[in-house]
Amino acid sequence: MTTRRTFLRSAGLAGAATLATPAIVKAQAPIKWRFQTYAGAALGEHVTKPVIDYINAAANGEMEVELFYADQIVPTGELFQALQRGTIDGVHSDDDSMASPTPLRQFGGYFPFATKHILDVPVLFNQYGLADIWRSEYEKVGVSWISAAGQDPCNFNTKKEITSVADLDGLRLYTFPTAGRFLSKFGVVSVSIPYEDAEVAVQTGELDGMSWSGITEDYTVGWAGVTDYFLTNNISGAWIGSWFVNQRQWADLPDHLKQLVMAATEAGHTYRNQWYWGGEARLRATGDQLALRTVPAGEWAEVEDAAKEFWTEVAQEGEIQQKVVGIFREYNSVINQAGPPYTNG
Repeated sequence: MTTRRTFLRSAGLAGAATLATPAIVKAQAPIKWRFQTYAGAALGEHVTKPVIDYINAAANGEMEVELFYADQIVPTGELFQALQRGTIDGVHSDDDSMASPTPLRQFGGYFPFATKHILDVPVLFNQYGLADIWRSEYEKVGVSWISAAGQDPCNFNTKKEITSVADLDGLRLYTFPTAGRFLSKFGVVSVSIPYEDAEVAVQTGELDGMSWSGITEDYTVGWAGVTDYFLTNNISGAWIGSWFVNQRQWADLPDHLKQLVMAATEAGHTYRNQWYWGGEARLRATGDQLALRTVPAGEWAEVEDAAKEFWTEVAQEGEIQQKVVGIFREYNSVINQAGPPYTNG
């Protein structure tokens, strides 16, 4: 009996000691990503940083994403290669600017007249099948495409006044590769320089302006301060941009963090929708730096008709190109029949 009591007393003390001494769990080091956007710091504050801030705030220390702006790690034209080899882990860019080695390259950014408004982009991806095409094509080249969204239209902010299509002839503009290819039909000279150099290039006379954005960005990044006119006609109603992740990094990310990244990305899309939509209207109505100009709709139809020919040229380049152009045609047919507010008139 004495032996039994001694055993129980000893066992009780041992048990109490076990309960009183908490297990020491070593915290796992956070997953760290380096993320680069096509946008400079002033623009990136609105188009990319909200997503990164959301991830870092909600990840509970499990994940940390460091954001870099245009050209800070690699030039924008090398973003895709850097993403493939893991120099950076994530990218926010259009396919065109980052020199995507896929048939989708020219459809990112501003494919002429593919969209009329910012919400056309998520509709095209989520309801008309572009998401499946993008996901599949990037899987083939070792990159995970995770989402796309619209941004602002592609208007013109220039030193010279534009009141007719003929005024485009000879203009040296900072623009996207495919937009430049299209605008060359009207005599525009597309100038390729680093994003942060565009403002100075206008001041030195190297550029006559930009065909790169809507009026919200012109004011946000300082371009309204170095140009005089804003052309309300555009060559595309919304920029098409995407979020990409290194394929291995995405595969290794735990499912709950994948869901967090997707939630942050979608929240960023929502913010951008209202920021651009409201900004375009407010700054056209109240902005005091850029004088508004408009080419009459009947004359601008010449540019729109040229875009239809451009679509036909691109569709002949391959099966994927034909499929994407076919989707653009289908969607435009629907919204043209729907009328306002889906179309402009």
